[in-house]
Amino acid sequence: MHYRRWLTSGSLRFFEERHQVGGIWLPEATTDDSRLPMTPLYDSLTTNLPHPTMCFPSFPFPPSTPVFPVAARVQTYLLSYTSHFKLSSFIRLNTLVTDIRRNGSKWTVQLHNGEISDFDLVIVTNGHHRVPRYPNVPGLESWLASKKAIHSVWYRHRKYLGDKVLVVGGGPSGTDISTEMRNACKILVRSISGAPREDSGNLKVRPRLTKLGPDGQVFFEDGSVEPGVDFCILATGYQVSLPFLSPPIVFPGLTPPCPPLPEILRNSTYHLFPLARHLFPLQPHFPPTSLVFMGLPVRVAPLPVLEAQAAAVVHGFAHPEAFDVERETHDLLARYAERAAQADGDPAAIARSWSVFQEDEQFVYQDQLYEFAGRDIRVPQWRKDMYAAKALLRRFWVELERRGEADDWVRGVGGGRCG
Repeated sequence: MHYRRWLTSGSLRFFEERHQVGGIWLPEATTDDSRLPMTPLYDSLTTNLPHPTMCFPSFPFPPSTPVFPVAARVQTYLLSYTSHFKLSSFIRLNTLVTDIRRNGSKWTVQLHNGEISDFDLVIVTNGHHRVPRYPNVPGLESWLASKKAIHSVWYRHRKYLGDKVLVVGGGPSGTDISTEMRNACKILVRSISGAPREDSGNLKVRPRLTKLGPDGQVFFEDGSVEPGVDFCILATGYQVSLPFLSPPIVFPGLTPPCPPLPEILRNSTYHLFPLARHLFPLQPHFPPTSLVFMGLPVRVAPLPVLEAQAAAVVHGFAHPEAFDVERETHDLLARYAERAAQADGDPAAIARSWSVFQEDEQFVYQDQLYEFAGRDIRVPQWRKDMYAAKALLRRFWVELERRGEADDWVRGVGGGRCG
């Protein structure tokens, strides 16, 4: 395998900003609300996917792992992965990359301490759960300035924030935070785009937020108004942020309508475009297989996707001649036409939907990556079935935990491969 050659040659380097591997699963307290946290991890977080379908296929979680493990177990799992594959000696911790630029046939990488090195190939895998995305809502800036609102990146655990609290966002973190905060306030108002109005106990569900008034009034898309809201938590997602890549490598802004494909790489903060296979920049200024971006797809099981992407990336690095620009351009334009039709040609809507995978798309994507890499690997049906049943399995697991039976159900289970 080509990656083994790189490992043994000593030519491989990983730069990690934090003091340990683990990414968002490595906890961090938030005592300073003026500094952006390095992780959005809150204290009660458990996975929203059963671990057999979320693990790296080459490295299962250990036997007896809870079906939906807490964050600390995921962090331990990632440390075990690093140890198992003997990666620690290649990782420089507490090391921030501040600049990457093209220099002839090389990539020049600058670190926070001023150190500069040249590389033939660069992989960008800095995640996309760091820089908050704030909704464009009148009155929000005033609420933020008066500390009546925060983004969920700063949320760590439930505490009293007032009698009536608003949580904005319908994703997993919005759901978890709402569940916790119902027990810390008298009334919990939850704003979810497209949701019908609903009142249940101390929970009020409302549609999309449209305005935050100066006196605690909150306005919604259906014309309803909720008075006396004391605090707002915004679980409204994150931006794709690449502060170490500037023009002429990556430009900010939306992509103009296609075809033809643009000749520059743009970051809309929702997606990078044009990337072949969500990995390789399709542009004429440097070899597409010399700089890749991993981990951008959302609404997927990230670790299996990353493993499939890694296979494709290594193949592209080792065999750049296998990268068919004409075919990749055709496939990318076909996807663009499909998304443009769904979005009525709106560039902003196309950007928002581009990296969001639908239903079984992630499994087709993984199979295609392995095929490109020349690997005889396909996603097994059980993994697809388990992913499809994740919500039902989670409800069942929560009930087992409530009854104190969860540990008994998984004791000794999981000695086989993950798939």
